[in-house]
Amino acid sequence: MLVKLIKSEGVTFTHGVPTILQMLLNAAAAAKVDLHGLKMVIGGSALPKALAKQALEAGIDIFAGYGMSETGPLAAVSHVSSRDLSGDPAGEVEFRTRAGIAGPLVELRIVDPDMKDIPHDGKSAGEIVLRAPWLTQGYYNNPEGSEQLWAGGYLHTSDIAVISPGGHVHITDRIKDVIKTGGEWVSSLQIEDLISQCAGVAEAAVIGVKDEKWGERPLALVVKKPSGADSLTDASIKEHLKQFADQGVISKYGIPGTIMFIDSIPKTSVGKINKKELREQYGDM
Repeated sequence: MLVKLIKSEGVTFTHGVPTILQMLLNAAAAAKVDLHGLKMVIGGSALPKALAKQALEAGIDIFAGYGMSETGPLAAVSHVSSRDLSGDPAGEVEFRTRAGIAGPLVELRIVDPDMKDIPHDGKSAGEIVLRAPWLTQGYYNNPEGSEQLWAGGYLHTSDIAVISPGGHVHITDRIKDVIKTGGEWVSSLQIEDLISQCAGVAEAAVIGVKDEKWGERPLALVVKKPSGADSLTDASIKEHLKQFADQGVISKYGIPGTIMFIDSIPKTSVGKINKKELREQYGDM
């Protein structure tokens, strides 16, 4: 239906969550529909690099954006300038999957728990806090939640990010989804993104599970593609991740101790991975 409407109505611009993009690509491939010329902003959850690459190959001009209901909704959007188009496909995907640059009139900071600014060095992470004229002022009949939302005079997003020297925001995780293991913080989104780049992986989710020695350990839940996944095993995924650990891209603690193959990953009503449900179902393993 979505593909049919895009073609019949001459749609040139749309937006959605990554799940919608994946459904659109699958439907277009099945119907043999050409999506060249379509522009699409993706938000709501992290845009995996493998999915962004698939969209670009299908001719979709893809961009990631960042915001939440409380920001009305857009606070930042990825911007690919001519200097970023070096002809390197991997580099272009990197820019397009970042949350982007703060929009006009948006003051965007990353801070530590004491509201002190974190350096914009592309490595140091902190919570995103915002100011803009249109942000929500609080929650209806919830003064305590409203006070927490605006602690220190900035809207607290509960999103962890790094900012490059050029001002590009890269979301690394939600505060509640960060995995604390071996004295380090491991980004579940980063591990998911790397796993999604394995041949044969349709989708991946990573959560923290209790561990007596390390506090928490990453658990990866992986959905295989219907075809082309014969060689995909827990060992092959761990070996894939080990390469990134050896390069210093991720910590060795980021390699999941357990990888489970499941039929599907639960989603929220708006198409985001439902990590609350995953933690309830698998968190005590």
